[in-house]
Amino acid sequence: MKAMIFAAGLGTRLKPLTDTMPKALVPVCGKPLLYHVLNRLAEAGFDDIVVNVHHFADKIEEYLASHGNFGLRISISDERDLLRETGGGIRHARRFLEDCPVPSADCRSGNEDRPLPSGTSDLPSGTSDRCFLVHNVDIISDLDLRWFVAQSRPDALATLLVSERKTNRYLLFDKGMRLAGWTNVTTGEVRSPYPDLDVQSCRRLAFSGIHFISDRIFSVMDEEDSLAEESGQPPFGERFPIMDFYLRTAARYPIYGVEAKNLHLADVGKMQTLHDAEMLCSRLLAR
Repeated sequence: MKAMIFAAGLGTRLKPLTDTMPKALVPVCGKPLLYHVLNRLAEAGFDDIVVNVHHFADKIEEYLASHGNFGLRISISDERDLLRETGGGIRHARRFLEDCPVPSADCRSGNEDRPLPSGTSDLPSGTSDRCFLVHNVDIISDLDLRWFVAQSRPDALATLLVSERKTNRYLLFDKGMRLAGWTNVTTGEVRSPYPDLDVQSCRRLAFSGIHFISDRIFSVMDEEDSLAEESGQPPFGERFPIMDFYLRTAARYPIYGVEAKNLHLADVGKMQTLHDAEMLCSRLLAR
């Protein structure tokens, strides 16, 4: 199975650490964030990984090369020329992710430096072989990735991991857990493809930075850009947040949420959360 790790961000909220290193290499429990995400992916059977790079791109490439890519097939999606945000990052990695087959169990590189678990490609039966997982590099959690993949529906363009946790921004879902909108509870802003959305009737859940996406998304992006030009809307182009894409297309394409109950998650997006990440990581490593 294929996966993509978002590792291109500037890590502005992690300064001064990110003045000298990319966010992906910020250490938690003595290992870079990138290591922890690769570890979880490998355990779940994902062994064909795309990592996008921009800020201190050379250091990420050097880190992976110095460990022989941990015996995984790793492709670099180079964004040195332009930081494309999450949606543009997925689109830029199209050549690595489109029409992605399930890799065989013997697809590892043969490199001897293999500190990561070997995992297994035996993900749940019925899992589409044309989907890929996307995981933020700054998310540490106890999520069972195989369980998450098993929850995806065959018709889904994308499946988003969500949970009940306190935040300022929430995704809104209908009773069938289909994406209906987004809200900022601090400002009262609501965004939705449905003009008459009844926000009070929606389930309000926090996005957790992990999604499982059909590779049909690339043709839909192309179609949406063509439609945008005809209707006078700005096309997505090569730089856009993936959530903007989801919210614009949710009325026409099935995008679902999967709620992980009792999820323990640390978003290492700022200095204040590093301690929480250390505590959670320590508990996970002690299992």
